[in-house]
Amino acid sequence: MDKVVNSKSPRARTRTSGPARPIRPTREEAEAAVRTLIRWAGDDPDREGLRATPGRVVRAYEEWFAGYQDQPRDYLKRTFEQAGGYDEVVVLRDIRFESHCEHHMAPIIGRVHIGYLPRARIVGISKLARLVEVYARRLQIQEKMTAEIATCLDEVLKPHGVAVVAEATHQCMTTRGVHKPGVVMVTSHMLGVFRDHAETRQEFLAAIGMKGAINVANGNG
Repeated sequence: MDKVVNSKSPRARTRTSGPARPIRPTREEAEAAVRTLIRWAGDDPDREGLRATPGRVVRAYEEWFAGYQDQPRDYLKRTFEQAGGYDEVVVLRDIRFESHCEHHMAPIIGRVHIGYLPRARIVGISKLARLVEVYARRLQIQEKMTAEIATCLDEVLKPHGVAVVAEATHQCMTTRGVHKPGVVMVTSHMLGVFRDHAETRQEFLAAIGMKGAINVANGNG
């Protein structure tokens, strides 16, 4: 995904190369939109406690949705040959993430577990965490994010297999609607040997502390 570049024109535009993306509003337009929402909520954006809120919200959005500015594959470009002929499963568990659902823009907070069986190359573990961050810092649904992480890792490293499990709570369910706190959603995406071989899949699930089996069909848990 191309990065948005700054422009001296009133509205920042995307680069001409690559797929076209919508024109990004200016900071002033974004802050004006926040002021409108404050009025919609029933408050006065000009009162003392809210005057600086539009700017704060825009800065928060820059952080929460920074994933749109990065290419996930870039974090996997630097790989290493397997040290000492290592040919077992690599697992990185409990990668905390914060995202926002694309339906209500409410927080999704949870953790991701990643496993892969190297074929010829391995990647630094911090890059796996970065990969999660890029996809999480976008408007998402958990199912899509889980599949995106697994697919990207599979396409770049081309390992024998990839396994990704995500566990998260959704504030759109706990703070509105059905108001059910404490509910955790679990999604998985298994590719290669993790999909085809139950023993390899169970080895990964045991490593991340999950009891029982995740049924797999067409690459999805």
